[in-house]
Amino acid sequence: MTIAEVGNIVEFKDGLQGVVEKVNENSVIVDLTYMENFDELEVEEKTVINHKRYTIIHGSGN
Repeated sequence: MTIAEVGNIVEFKDGLQGVVEKVNENSVIVDLTYMENFDELEVEEKTVINHKRYTIIHGSGN
C-alpha cells in the first residue's frame, strides 16, 4: 500500500478527486475544491479518506 504525501492528487469513491492536505496514521485529509465540478457536487470542501480507499493519481513521484 502506497501512502499519499501532502500535495498529491488522489482519486476515491466513484471518481472524486482531491489534493492531500494532511497525512495521518491511517488516513489523509483531502481538499475537494480541486475538482472543476466541485460546485455542482454539493459535497463538503474537505474529507477524510482511509489509506486503503484511495488511489494516487498524481504525486511527486509521478
